[in-house]
Amino acid sequence: MNQSLSIPGRVSVKTGKGGLSYIELRYNGAEAHVYLQGAHVLHYQPAEQAPVLWHSQKSNFETNRPIRGGIPVCWPWFGAHPSDTTLPAHGLARLVEWEPIASDSTPITTTVTLRYPNSEKIRASAELIVILTDDSLTVTLTTTNISTEPMPLTEALHAYFAVSDIHNISVHGLEGQPYIDTLPAVRPLRTQTGPITFTKETDRIYIDTPRECAIHDPGMNRRILVGKENSLSTVVWNPWIAKAARMPDYGDNEYPEMVCVETANCGPNALRLTPGQTHALTTRIRVVAL
Repeated sequence: MNQSLSIPGRVSVKTGKGGLSYIELRYNGAEAHVYLQGAHVLHYQPAEQAPVLWHSQKSNFETNRPIRGGIPVCWPWFGAHPSDTTLPAHGLARLVEWEPIASDSTPITTTVTLRYPNSEKIRASAELIVILTDDSLTVTLTTTNISTEPMPLTEALHAYFAVSDIHNISVHGLEGQPYIDTLPAVRPLRTQTGPITFTKETDRIYIDTPRECAIHDPGMNRRILVGKENSLSTVVWNPWIAKAARMPDYGDNEYPEMVCVETANCGPNALRLTPGQTHALTTRIRVVAL
């Protein structure tokens, strides 16, 4: 990796789990770790607080395999490929090592930028910018259609958040919003009543939802605020007992420790980029006390 990215006290290049390279960002006591594999933000911890992101102890940390937890980049499609079932779920981005191309520090931020390495293969380019401040983490995924044809695009910053106990938390900000319940075969459209609480496997795509969400966690005495820009979908997921047991890279008893609240454009909010068009998807994460 390019050691010239290092900035003393702010940006360091390190070797992490499974021998994979990552970039450590620091600012005023806050820290974040960005693995090159998948341009994957694995760790975020504000100063003097508990970690905000979660990852499975069963996760693979290997080249050409996704990491379970943190903030996977789902791109340039979310879920199954719309026409080719032989292609990997959630796209190509999380399966390859991205190229770190820049780092920067200012009096109030520490930043790193990574680039997707196989742009010519799919005729689209992507960059991920991670910005750390003393009280926030901002992640922006920028896509440019470099082809001469329109480009369909679905995407997500698939964030896994650490919680005290899934049974006792709630997600606010999606009240009254329509959502697709992806678990039944017919995928019915429902409407959210009150905050989201969890008593079973949950996998929902909330549509037309540009607003900030908040994870209320009394057990940790905190709210995790999940802001967004240029995102009209919010995916909320927890595998619960049976699905956790079916996933080899997820511990059978880990489901109470996490919830996914994902900044996305998918389902009815799928995008279509014209030739040369650029789109930037942003999530901004902050923690405040209850």
